[in-house]
Amino acid sequence: MTTFALIGAGPGLGLAAARRFGTAGHSVALISRGAEHQKDLVAELARDNIQARGFTADVLDPGSLTVALRDVADTFGPVEVLQFSPVPRGDFMKPVLETTGADLDDPLAFSVKGPVTCVNAVLPGMRELGRGTLLFVNGGSAVRPNPKVAGTSIAFAAESAYAAMLHDALAPENIHAAQLIVPGAIRPDAEHSSPDVLAKRLFAIHTGRDGFRHYAEPMPT
Repeated sequence: MTTFALIGAGPGLGLAAARRFGTAGHSVALISRGAEHQKDLVAELARDNIQARGFTADVLDPGSLTVALRDVADTFGPVEVLQFSPVPRGDFMKPVLETTGADLDDPLAFSVKGPVTCVNAVLPGMRELGRGTLLFVNGGSAVRPNPKVAGTSIAFAAESAYAAMLHDALAPENIHAAQLIVPGAIRPDAEHSSPDVLAKRLFAIHTGRDGFRHYAEPMPT
């Protein structure tokens, strides 16, 4: 098995996905801004005999992402599976009539420039392997714009367009790009959107390689 790289490592979905892919035999690279909580996640995964290591990077800093993913490849080998699922900041979610052009700078950097940087960093390794999976996790505003959260609605839509283009462009190279839409909150007690259920779904998308957009549960009416 090869490497699973997680952008946006945290104790919820991030840890659950890391455990699911690590249990399958992948080495796990945990990429986030804070090195301290990475230690806790690495220790948690070690209890399941999963090889994991933390790498520090900021999604808003393309240079740090490129360096981190280069370090991942140097440490574990080429990344076969990249999951992009960092949590957007609260200030990305202003109502549309209160949103200025400047308010979109960070959301677009976060949800568009961040993924583009990550994909460009891991593609050479995937091509070397002859296979790969790019997993994008987004909220419901990616497919149904919400005027209460204009920044994420606009940025997620752009990320969705980019990921969809990757799906078509990379399919001939056996590199599968897919998106998982989570319409509601991720909660431990959610039937379809708990961290563990979503992690299993992401692994199934990776192995099944069927289609681009998937839903954790139906969009609310």
